Amino acid sequence: MASRPQNQGRRSSGNRNRYGPPKRSTKDTEDKAVEVEGEISAVLAGTMFRVRLESGHEVLAHISGKMRKRFIRLVVGDRVKMEMSPYDLTKARIVFRMS
Repeated sequence: MASRPQNQGRRSSGNRNRYGPPKRSTKDTEDKAVEVEGEISAVLAGTMFRVRLESGHEVLAHISGKMRKRFIRLVVGDRVKMEMSPYDLTKARIVFRMS
């Protein structure tokens, strides 16, 4: 009797999704966030804040999920560390309260 090929009828397990492009590693698709520091100048509704950067620009920022989970409170005058997308420099995510 002839031997049967080993991987007949099965696709490799590297790409489970048969439709669309193959998966890329997270290193390639990860967008580098720009980290900046600023000072909260106004508290807005819905956990949004107006933050003044050291350069003098003002951006609209919201609290990251981990800060919400830990009930970190922010008030006017607090120094914060933020992450900004390189694509939209008018919005940011507050990730750390420094003072």
